[in-house]
Amino acid sequence: MERIIIIGGGPSGITTAISAKRDDNEVIVLERNTKPLKKLLMTGNGKCNYMNEIYGIKNYHSEDIDLVDKIISTKNIEMMKTFFDDLGIISKNKNGYYYPFSNQATTIEKSLLGKVKDKGIIIECDTLVEDIKKKDNCFEIKTNHNSYLCDKLVISTGSCAYPKTGSDGWGYPFLKKLNHHIIEPVPALVPLVGKGNYFKDWAGVRTDVSLELFENNHYIAREEGEIQLTDYGISGICTFQLSHMVSRGLLNHKKEEIHINFVPFIETLITPWMDHYAKKNSHKNLKELLEGFLNYKLVKVIIKQSNLKDNCFYLDLSNEEKLVLCKNLRSFKVEIIDTKGFDYAQICNGGVRLTDIHIDTMESKKVKNLYIVGELLDMNGNCGGYNLTTCWISGILAGRAIGGKYD
Repeated sequence: MERIIIIGGGPSGITTAISAKRDDNEVIVLERNTKPLKKLLMTGNGKCNYMNEIYGIKNYHSEDIDLVDKIISTKNIEMMKTFFDDLGIISKNKNGYYYPFSNQATTIEKSLLGKVKDKGIIIECDTLVEDIKKKDNCFEIKTNHNSYLCDKLVISTGSCAYPKTGSDGWGYPFLKKLNHHIIEPVPALVPLVGKGNYFKDWAGVRTDVSLELFENNHYIAREEGEIQLTDYGISGICTFQLSHMVSRGLLNHKKEEIHINFVPFIETLITPWMDHYAKKNSHKNLKELLEGFLNYKLVKVIIKQSNLKDNCFYLDLSNEEKLVLCKNLRSFKVEIIDTKGFDYAQICNGGVRLTDIHIDTMESKKVKNLYIVGELLDMNGNCGGYNLTTCWISGILAGRAIGGKYD
């Protein structure tokens, strides 16, 4: 009987186990936490946004983006949907984001673990892998409790993101020793730390904006949506979508700057719009005027950063003062000096080069019968279920190859 060992009981590891298990093999999952799928329960604020309605490489980031396109192919997306249909998951589509209809991540967790139990898959928790050796045609795994021999080995230990869930980057140095190319992981989908003395004044504000990222003073990318203004800088989904580029740029000692448009609803030139708005509300001072469309805490910051006084009147400002104010409304500059790091990152950018992997099976090109799945791969996605999709598809592909089932 063939034995398969999977190191890591997260979404990719459990999916691999379910897809690999056959009557004529033994599948064992080694999990360092007290129970598997710990991180899954935290996704989507506990609601678990597990996939998306729309796919495409524009939602992913990798050094080998052409290979990503092959992983998230139409065929593989349909295979993933069939996998969830077989689990009995009833979904709810909210603006293209798929959640279990229960709005509870535990629905996905219990369905996966129910299938694990039905198939007779073994999960060993509180198990820390201490050493792995390749012996002839098998692997020897030493843990804090036991030693195992297996015919095929799957590494699904996750990235460096959110280490308190057990993802501490253990897999990277191990795979590097086996000559895999590792793109240095950096935090992604992570809040950004700015340079300035005004952040405490706007902390707690949420508002709709558009963001532009400039690197070494050159335009890089744009996002729009709700931003969260914090006592250290900025957060929120639109910030997260840009954060992997900021992280990579900071690693390479580049200047990173976010320009915030606090008035995305103004589609014309802002100065004429403000002139018209101020004339209609000529009885209001500057503070009162701006509070007509912005949070009072944000108004305080913008007036202060524009070197103006609360009780002045917009129509009394000089052309230069109007220009400075309008620029801060439409293109408020925040120099980014850091991220909140791996402790606050949902995922990582970087990992094992996809060129080191057989894309159709997830088997390593460097070591026969070694499979690499999930967040270890250099394939990070935007918010919206895209990163869990990587886990599901890579796990299914690896499991089917291991179990000898191809469609």
